[in-house]
Amino acid sequence: MIDRTSPAEQRWLLLIHQLPSKPAYFRVKIWRRLQRIGAVAVKSTVYALPANAETQEDFEWLLKEILEGGGEAMVCEARLIDGLSDAQVHALFDAARDEDYEAIANEARTLSARLEATRTAEEKAELRSQLGRLRKRLADVTAIDFFGATSRLSAESLIVELESRLAEDMEMGKEVPEMRPLTAADLKERVWITRKGVHVDRIACSWLIRRFIDPDAVIRFVPGKGYIPNAGEIRFDMFEGEITHEGDRCSFEVLLARAGITDPALQAIAEIVHDIDLKDAKFGREETTGIASLIAGICAAQPQDEQRIVHGGPVFDNLHQYFRAKRG
Repeated sequence: MIDRTSPAEQRWLLLIHQLPSKPAYFRVKIWRRLQRIGAVAVKSTVYALPANAETQEDFEWLLKEILEGGGEAMVCEARLIDGLSDAQVHALFDAARDEDYEAIANEARTLSARLEATRTAEEKAELRSQLGRLRKRLADVTAIDFFGATSRLSAESLIVELESRLAEDMEMGKEVPEMRPLTAADLKERVWITRKGVHVDRIACSWLIRRFIDPDAVIRFVPGKGYIPNAGEIRFDMFEGEITHEGDRCSFEVLLARAGITDPALQAIAEIVHDIDLKDAKFGREETTGIASLIAGICAAQPQDEQRIVHGGPVFDNLHQYFRAKRG
């Protein structure tokens, strides 16, 4: 959450874009992506996010998607001077999140009423499934509630009350699409290059590289766009990287598949990293919200990339052991 006490220091990221008139689905797709990352419109084609490393990454991926779709876009950092105050923009974010929370609260009330009439095991199982999806929606909204909208407490209280009356959520497994694995020689004794300001995807990738691919791997951090690799270097989670986002898969998922690693515990971690990084609730594991908070705390406390990776390693080590024990 961002501190309201120093509005004069508030910095904003602005995405200014122009989309092609056709195809229509592309405009809808971009609009939905803006909603998922929590951006609000301050003008018809200008969207804002509070400035930090994670929101900048969200806008950069979206900018890339707009350009690839034939549109025009730019991202800039700004401080509001006149015409629109920080408090007014805060209010736009709060209003958007209050609307999301109210929709969740209304659905929770509907489920609560249905629970009173539920008798069979099948009906209760269906309610558990719906409640699980609702909990995931709440986590998604909370992740983009940058200024602490007041309606969150009401929505969360309703869900907690329902969860106390129902059994634990039903787990849903997902298969990761198969990709051609690289040979050990392709990945050993290489220098791995990624962008500065690492967050969950790059921290997880770095852990995977040193834990399961090459314990002696060297990882270097560069500014990002336009980096030309030297011989023996592999770029990961970079726009032009050899291993990066593909389709709706995050870099960790791609790296895991390319390396030919089929450990189910690592596949479970991949689903968590995906949902934190892409914010699309594709897998909706119950552990995701807690891991997201841990990684956010590490990034806030550790400004240096190597230290973020060092502190993130034990989080993923323990998560890996947790899923192995769970399967066992």
